[in-house]
Amino acid sequence: MGGPSEREYKEKLDKIKEKLSKKAKDIKNQFEKIEKAKVDLLKKTKEMKHDTEREILKMEEEITKSKDLAPESKTRLHLEIDTLKTEARRQYSELETRIAETITQQ
Repeated sequence: MGGPSEREYKEKLDKIKEKLSKKAKDIKNQFEKIEKAKVDLLKKTKEMKHDTEREILKMEEEITKSKDLAPESKTRLHLEIDTLKTEARRQYSELETRIAETITQQ
């Protein structure tokens, strides 16, 4: 007859419930951090895209207006710029797709 009473079992169950609640809350907080990180990554990716586009456009305008550059040089530089634009678009698309995939995996 020296076994635990109903009250003692209930106290143990309450402790288990409390631990469960704390762990669930911690996990939910971690998910919130992950969601915030995804939003931040999307913002950074879009900023990267816009900054790159703006810098390239500025350079294109400078090259076009330049009187010191030979036409052949301008042509080569515009080809380089086109290559860079393509690479920037590819990287942006790749990053955006990767972020989108992590969002849909939940």
